[in-house]
Amino acid sequence: MISPKKNRLVHWFFHRYLLWIVGRNFHEVRLAQTSAIANNKAILLLANHFSWWDGFLMYYVNHKLLHKKFHIMILEETIRQVSFFKYMGAFSVNKNSRDMIASLNYAAGLLNDPKNMVLIFPQGKLYSNFVDQVTFQKGLMKIITRAQQNFDLLFAATFVENFKYKKPTANVYLKTITGNLAYKSMDELTAAYQQHYNSTKQLQTEIVL
Repeated sequence: MISPKKNRLVHWFFHRYLLWIVGRNFHEVRLAQTSAIANNKAILLLANHFSWWDGFLMYYVNHKLLHKKFHIMILEETIRQVSFFKYMGAFSVNKNSRDMIASLNYAAGLLNDPKNMVLIFPQGKLYSNFVDQVTFQKGLMKIITRAQQNFDLLFAATFVENFKYKKPTANVYLKTITGNLAYKSMDELTAAYQQHYNSTKQLQTEIVL
């Protein structure tokens, strides 16, 4: 497993860079909360995965709203290709290796610290931004059960459209789930996220400018 690295200068530079490229390439990033977000617990952020921008948009969400130490689980091949990710809180996962257990344990350990936020894209690979069915890959429930009661779940469903603007607008719909052991299986967790995804996708289709 490739773990995050600390370098204050590199982090400072890429922090500014990530916020700059989001601001430069999007007309607006709108954050819509359906429930309050607690500050006294770590956050496990589960988001849909549809583009190269996803991690950057969630970094922006954390900066604007959550104010936690940002961590993201990404594929080992990606972190080797883009080495600066590890200075921004990225750690690797290799789904075809025994090393995957180390990654899951590492993520669970991060959630024991209320200053941390861990971002995971449970779909495991890219899908259309407006796909109807969201399917989660295995492994996520192991993180949740090992971290026990030390964090809150946060669902994020993001939809990107241009409408009348040259640059796209990203609408990020957020929902906090308190009591993270409420879901006893991957099926229950997936169904809960699917419900959030469906309702916010409907809201997205009702936007009129």
